[in-house]
Amino acid sequence: MYADVIIDISAKSLDRVFQYRVPEALEDIVSVGTAVQIPFGKGNSLRKGYIVSLGTEPKYEVSRIKEIVAIPKKDLTIEDTMVGLAQWIREQYGGTQYEALRTVIPVHEKVQKKAKRILRRLTSAEEIYAVYMSAVNKKHKAKARLLEPFCTQDFIPYELATGKMNVTKATIDYYIGQGMLAVVETRDELYEGDGLTVTLNEEQDEAVRTVLEKRYLGKPFLLFGITGSGKTEVYLKIIEQIIAEGKQAICLIPEIALTYQTVLRFYRCFGDRVGYVHSKMAAGDRYEQFERARKGEISVMIGPRSALFTPFPNLGLIVIDEEQERTYHSESAPKYYADEVAKKRAADCGAAVVLGSATPSVKSYYLAKTGEYELIKLTKRAKTGAALPSATIVDMREELAAGNRSIFSRALKQALADCLSNKQQAMLFLNRRGYSGMVSCRSCGEAITCPHCDVTMTLHRSGRMQCHYCGHTIQLPDVCPNCQSKYIAAFGTGTQKIEDFVKKEFPDARVMRMDADTTKGKDGYETILSAFSEGKADILVGTQMIVKGHDFTNVTLMGVLMADMSLGVSEYSAAERTFHLLAQAAGRAGRDRYPGRVIIQTYRPEHYALQCAAAQDYPTFFEEEIGFRKLAKYPPCASMLKVLGLGRDEGKLSEAMKALGETVRDETITVLGPTPDFVRFTQDVYRQVLYLKCAERAQLKAAKDRMEQMHFDNISIQFEFDN
Repeated sequence: MYADVIIDISAKSLDRVFQYRVPEALEDIVSVGTAVQIPFGKGNSLRKGYIVSLGTEPKYEVSRIKEIVAIPKKDLTIEDTMVGLAQWIREQYGGTQYEALRTVIPVHEKVQKKAKRILRRLTSAEEIYAVYMSAVNKKHKAKARLLEPFCTQDFIPYELATGKMNVTKATIDYYIGQGMLAVVETRDELYEGDGLTVTLNEEQDEAVRTVLEKRYLGKPFLLFGITGSGKTEVYLKIIEQIIAEGKQAICLIPEIALTYQTVLRFYRCFGDRVGYVHSKMAAGDRYEQFERARKGEISVMIGPRSALFTPFPNLGLIVIDEEQERTYHSESAPKYYADEVAKKRAADCGAAVVLGSATPSVKSYYLAKTGEYELIKLTKRAKTGAALPSATIVDMREELAAGNRSIFSRALKQALADCLSNKQQAMLFLNRRGYSGMVSCRSCGEAITCPHCDVTMTLHRSGRMQCHYCGHTIQLPDVCPNCQSKYIAAFGTGTQKIEDFVKKEFPDARVMRMDADTTKGKDGYETILSAFSEGKADILVGTQMIVKGHDFTNVTLMGVLMADMSLGVSEYSAAERTFHLLAQAAGRAGRDRYPGRVIIQTYRPEHYALQCAAAQDYPTFFEEEIGFRKLAKYPPCASMLKVLGLGRDEGKLSEAMKALGETVRDETITVLGPTPDFVRFTQDVYRQVLYLKCAERAQLKAAKDRMEQMHFDNISIQFEFDN
């Protein structure tokens, strides 16, 4: 028996394996993921490695292949546990061991050590406080935000001010010029936090007690709190106790745009014990953050799903904020779900898992209702006097019948005018999900759906419409099949068009736009969020990135344009995604002392997802949605596996996909397809999919394992479980 071994999992040699012979005495003991001692290099020095595959065929001349010496007999290191986690991920979600290891373990990248810059106070705290109060009274928000920490401490990291606090360099330079602050380089000083007091109400306090008292029972916790109910304060209080016990915590957040806002709040509590990672961070900087965690220099790591693999030696808590977000699902192999991996990692090290959301995923709430999760509820907003906004659903069919062909309803236009006259801010959310080819009637609101799958069909450039679940196709109709109206077409608009329209309608308004185009730069998110937070714009136009977790105290109006657009996505979860987006959008308005208002424009006002989102009524939405899932046998009431095939020869790809389907088809597994994927081909590579549905996930995993044993020339197969 021969084993492919990776020598150093933290270095670039991750891209290369070395083959070793397995001694007969170890053949029944070793497996993929096993740590081994092997002779390496000309001097045959003993090194530690990890087996990534096993086989019976030598790849080189047998006499040149060295033999594994032993299996280390000692306690597991953090590297061992992470390799074990990688192996579990590969077994659960498919892919190769290399892909799983790359996911779990950061490849070493050298990074030049930088001197830490701090912003030091040069004058007394009393003088700073006086200037701070002057900035508050003059409503100079950025200046007040910068000066506030200096009322109680001598210095803060420079990067905290420029990034996490959303303060511009010009504002910092102003106070440097006044002789009040200075930038100093240091490698030694450590900021312990300013002792930010987290004050909890009765509900929040009970939530903290529940988690701390029941964390060793093995159940994850679902913290279901309405928008503005103070879930972050609950996380902070729990983490405070975890750190006091000498353990570490990971806090996952869904968007890069939230990173700095979240890190600021954590930093003020825990100081330099907080680290963060995100996808725009250089590989070297990311590796440095993980090394700090490994060495015990930080106690809390914040970031998107990659932060889940922080090599903390004594992990005590994993928080997944906004757990319903799709960004927690990896779109590249291995296609894992962060919540499932978090539960596995927590089980391995005795940590607790807390999932938080104002609009939980159907899966998580279902698991809470069935007793697999411990459900904790926060039912009121944390800020005194803050209440949920009032919501109005506007039927755009009636607007059209009344002669209004504008993208703004009369109600939204008047609400914007009122908001501007009151010197308050507004946000306009363009729900662009499903933009690519969803066809709807502007007269009756009906979307063209598949007669076999009850999902909307997608329009392609050829003029043909196709269902991407069963492959059914039709020609784009000239009139609406429901009401015979000629007002039927694929429709949509972009944020830039909305921005131009707002400027035309309200020429005196200051308008900003936040979308993929305006946030391309390194600091794109922070620049826009900082400017809007400081009141440098009256109206912020954007896609879904503007509705996720931001807390702007002067925003009193949220306008949702084309609210039903995401209902046109060819997925069974379209209603869930729509509800999440709209409920999150509604939660941005009226978060402080001013009452909020939400106006939702739609061509399908009767849909339960829109009605429940407007009412912020998640339980009613869940009951409607879970009834549909049970009837159609969709997750979480059943399990579903997507099998994606890729190949340059469409005919051979079709044959391979059919063979895969026939291999696993039986009385317990329903096989749908094969059918072309949503994108039939990219870069001359054809894509086809199979959908497997079954009551038990274990049976689908066994089916996946059987399909992984099948090999086809020039055909690549990927697997993705659906939640």
